[in-house]
Amino acid sequence: MNILKEHKAIEQALATYSAKLETMTDEYFWESPADGGWCFAEVYSHILKATLGASISLEKCTNKNTEKSTKGPSFFGYYVMLVGKFPPIKVKVPTAIAEKMPAEKISREEAKKLIEKCHKRIHTVLPLLTDALPDIRYKHPRLGMLNAQQWFKFIRIHAEHHLAQLARIERKIKKG
Repeated sequence: MNILKEHKAIEQALATYSAKLETMTDEYFWESPADGGWCFAEVYSHILKATLGASISLEKCTNKNTEKSTKGPSFFGYYVMLVGKFPPIKVKVPTAIAEKMPAEKISREEAKKLIEKCHKRIHTVLPLLTDALPDIRYKHPRLGMLNAQQWFKFIRIHAEHHLAQLARIERKIKKG
């Protein structure tokens, strides 16, 4: 895995979230598609909180604040890490994550602050990756046991996945 390439892609995704946010009114940010599903605010809440949570998991691995493990990613996790994206199927947020970090209708201002917080966290954990041991892992609810570099890659994969979701929401809202 190329850490600098992953870092650049994460920063690009965060910049895209920020730019999209600037084009929306508060009302549009909270508007839900007619057929249901999350609004933009809920996607932003989910992805930004998940990014912060993943950065904490990554940091646990780099600080050896978790166990050594011979276990690796689950079959699904292995696939996601290998391909570098989620499969094109609709998957619900794992219950454990939904309970710990529910997607909420946050304000645009809250989203801006969370984006900035994510930028800072990414810059904080980035230097830690060079010395991260591959056998120090922390469990992801669906992807299995991930090491620090895999958590970093997950942040990028997850951020890009939800950018596609924002485009789907926008198409649904425009269709009415």
